[in-house]
Amino acid sequence: MIELKDLTKRFAQHTAVDALSFSVQPGEVLGFLGPNGAGKSTTMKMLTGFLAPTSGTASIFGCDIQTQRLQAQRQIGYLPEGAPCYGDMTVRGFLEFIAEVRGFRGADKRARVASASAKVELEHVLGQTIETLSKGFKRRVGLAQAILHDPRVLILDEPTDGLDPNQKHQVRELIKGLAHDKIVIISTHILEEVSAVCTRAVIIASGRLVADGTPFELECRSRYHQAVTLVSDGPLDEIALSALPGVASIEANESQHSITVLAKPGQVIFPQINALITQQAWAVKALDVERGRLDEVFRTLTRGEAL
Repeated sequence: MIELKDLTKRFAQHTAVDALSFSVQPGEVLGFLGPNGAGKSTTMKMLTGFLAPTSGTASIFGCDIQTQRLQAQRQIGYLPEGAPCYGDMTVRGFLEFIAEVRGFRGADKRARVASASAKVELEHVLGQTIETLSKGFKRRVGLAQAILHDPRVLILDEPTDGLDPNQKHQVRELIKGLAHDKIVIISTHILEEVSAVCTRAVIIASGRLVADGTPFELECRSRYHQAVTLVSDGPLDEIALSALPGVASIEANESQHSITVLAKPGQVIFPQINALITQQAWAVKALDVERGRLDEVFRTLTRGEAL
């Protein structure tokens, strides 16, 4: 597994990562979240051995990233932020270079390059120089080099940045497929990515851990968890809705002709609302029960507010 214990990084008087501790098991896809400047990229660089921590430890399957750096790095596939590549090399040349750095030669090298290229659909640009590619294709080249040696751990910094919706779907499906026997850590600020791909999410703010749980567990911390939204062209009795047991408050959206009824913590209010609709014979066009809003939980936690 991956294990971080009190991992800390200071730059002069600024603490970028502050005593960060968590572990990740094989089969998990961990979303590593935080606002800009929270310490995500710094943590990734320490975890991959590119930056030495001020204090604390990080290990990859028992290999300490400081004292057993090469053994740890051999088990990692890393896609850094911005997917830096050698722009004057062709895609094929770059991937063959990475394969050779990883110790592959001859037919094994060619097979690795072909397999990684096929997984991210790079076959028709293998002869182009990287500098001529779009941002999305450069991202795919970066992803191909990260998976080329079939690592036990994948660390991906903004893996779908610059990709169109079809490419995002493809990369997410690829990540899901790889995660069966690997550890995957995705650093991202795209909350949609977490719900679509991740089995667990860690949120940091100012270098500190502020939340750790499954996407659903985090959504349950939202004040919109179990909220019910009604859409109707006709009038709805807000007073009657407010009087129902378990109702905390009501939010009206006049432009969308909708009302959102928020539940008290731990309460389920949909049955009561549904019964009231039938009783009052309201012409409701849509009725939606929310899981919770991850973006609201994220904003609240990273601003230091109480949920």
